[in-house]
Amino acid sequence: MDDNNKAVNALKEIALEGIKEQRRSRRWGIFFKLALLSYFLIFIIAMSSDLSDSSTASDADEITAVVDITGVIMDGAEASAEFVNASLQEAFADQRTKGVLIRINSPGGSPVQAGYINDEIYRLKAKYPDIPVYAVVSDVCASGGYYIAVAADEIYVDKASIVGSIGVRMDAFGFVGAMEKLGVERRLITAGEHKGILDPFKPIEAAEVQHLETMLAHTHTQFKNVVKEGRGKRLSNNPDIFTGLFWTGEDAITLGLADKLGSDTYVAREVIKAEEQVNFTAEKDVLERLADSISTSISTAISSALIKTNTTAPRLY
Repeated sequence: MDDNNKAVNALKEIALEGIKEQRRSRRWGIFFKLALLSYFLIFIIAMSSDLSDSSTASDADEITAVVDITGVIMDGAEASAEFVNASLQEAFADQRTKGVLIRINSPGGSPVQAGYINDEIYRLKAKYPDIPVYAVVSDVCASGGYYIAVAADEIYVDKASIVGSIGVRMDAFGFVGAMEKLGVERRLITAGEHKGILDPFKPIEAAEVQHLETMLAHTHTQFKNVVKEGRGKRLSNNPDIFTGLFWTGEDAITLGLADKLGSDTYVAREVIKAEEQVNFTAEKDVLERLADSISTSISTAISSALIKTNTTAPRLY
């Protein structure tokens, strides 16, 4: 009888475990289905938004063509030369365009990307000499953002805008002291005397610092020359202009870093004399934005558990 009870109990336990496993499988199945459905709905909404986008549609005979530069200027971002230059080309080429308005709200970024955009503005100005170009600053136009702005014919700011930061920086971290305390030995094998330059796990060398400072100084000189070319005699002789400091919009006008106070609406209506604004800003397509969203989520999860120690390239912010 005891053996029968044991067998029955064993069968009950097996049955209960099977039921529990089925429930777990159903829960995970529901979770993945809901996740897939969520991404599908996001895709449909974004696609509908793209299809219904009429930002370049206007009945006006003359328009102010708008191109936005928002966020960090870097390769792969929407504030990259790839997207911004394509937007500028369309804005200039439109037969209705009476003036191009570049709206900037950026702390800066890559000097290479900013340089590409600056060069393209000059090229398009030469190709379309009758179309004026105005930069309008909202919150921030610093470093790489200002690098781009100086290619405009005039720069308009708000009195509280942040403008300037004409300098170059490179960042890294050093963990030598921490490794010594932890008793961790760094093993780095390189071919090339300075291949491990700025490795965060080895002491920094004076010769390498001097090399990097020289490189940054060259980039800084390039930046200063671009600003001088764009602003010309409007720049004041204040020695602080090229030190990396930044100022409010009002002070920027006094220093010659900007021209006048004014919003995008004001410039379109009163300066360009074409009140109708049409936005030509190129954006990533739906699939790219969806992929970026997923990638960002994954990166955030990973970065919460790992410390990134890679040396960064020179940046204009």
